[in-house]
Amino acid sequence: MPVPMPDCASSPCDDDPPVSRRYAWLVFFLTFGLMLSDYMSRQVINAVFPALKAEWALTDTQLGLLVSVVALTVGVMSFPVSLLADRWGRVKSATAMALLWGVATIACGLSGNFFMLFIARALVGLGEAGYGSAGGAILLGVFPRRLHATVTGAFLSAALFGSVLGVMFGGLIADSYGWRMAFILVGASGLVLAIVYPLLVREPAPAGRQAAARMPLKAVFHELLRARSALWTYLASGLQMFVQGSIIAWIPSYLNRYHAMDLSQAAMFAGGLVLMAGIGMTLGGALVDRLSTRHARNRLLVPMCYALGSSFLLLAALLLADGQLQLLLIGLGLLIGAGFAGPSGAVVSSVTNASLRASVLATLTLGNNILGLAPGPFITGLLADSFNLHLAMTLVPLIGLGAAAAYFAASRHYLQDLQLQQNSRPAH
Repeated sequence: MPVPMPDCASSPCDDDPPVSRRYAWLVFFLTFGLMLSDYMSRQVINAVFPALKAEWALTDTQLGLLVSVVALTVGVMSFPVSLLADRWGRVKSATAMALLWGVATIACGLSGNFFMLFIARALVGLGEAGYGSAGGAILLGVFPRRLHATVTGAFLSAALFGSVLGVMFGGLIADSYGWRMAFILVGASGLVLAIVYPLLVREPAPAGRQAAARMPLKAVFHELLRARSALWTYLASGLQMFVQGSIIAWIPSYLNRYHAMDLSQAAMFAGGLVLMAGIGMTLGGALVDRLSTRHARNRLLVPMCYALGSSFLLLAALLLADGQLQLLLIGLGLLIGAGFAGPSGAVVSSVTNASLRASVLATLTLGNNILGLAPGPFITGLLADSFNLHLAMTLVPLIGLGAAAAYFAASRHYLQDLQLQQNSRPAH
């Protein structure tokens, strides 16, 4: 879930795009709102795990599959959907995606068995595929380049704030009206915003789409995979997303089993923990923008530190702590660990052709989902069935050490890749 550069192929690479600040912030809040809806639809299921387990006698592996199928579908479909968005139109694509995931979320609440719910969840993933890419591309076209990591981090934090709302509202609604109503209400709210979005957000000028459409598919793949710093960043971001996604998916069940909380209590506490991650994602991007003004490698070295710090805090929480101290350390681990998202997007977009905005974002999304969000909850559930949930969650932070190593490797190539990309821009 990355960040693009202005379309140098069609207009000068000015720091300030030719739109008003008021319009830029209107686009931000509406695009942010759809991202909230996206992740509310995705994560509401985590709050109702205990109810599904009790009603349908599901295993933890089956529950993990209901989370992972969304991420897997997003990962597989994000690139082709985003490639289409680069050509067809990003606003139209984002609207169509939102309509689909809203209807599919309602279908989850109408499911009669595990298989029907599994299919409905896959359709939620299909609707969400490419939205982070298209939405990020829309936003970076209306904000100056100096704010790219900040705006991207803030936009992507909607994923975690949406997770908070999905878990909290899902738990509260399920506790009062049943788990089916949780899906129905969340899906309906997304449909309303999807209808409003294209009425207020303008489709960008087609010049960038035309440039992308003229580029042969082989050249597109070469451009997206050319820079070694981008390749290492795709890997690092995916591994760090494994940690974040697994902890967020299973924390309501962990609180239910090991802290004796009911559905609504677990949802509220889990929501607070995920809220800390959302704050960290926003502040983490802003801090990297500030620290990389004079030293560009900090765009990767600071996320490396985020991954290391998060791993140590989460391990300390699950190995050494208990009670309120454990919850505090988990919250701090999520807060620090989430800061990687915005900088990762800014890095890969800065070393890739600007006309491929949504496609660049989709490639990072692919890594996030295929390496992180898809296998993370499933593997954690598999380990929980084989051993126990506490041990499974204790092993998860170790993946963050691999993420830190990959960020360091990316930093070694970043300056060279950045210079090559700047040299390849056409003169004006």
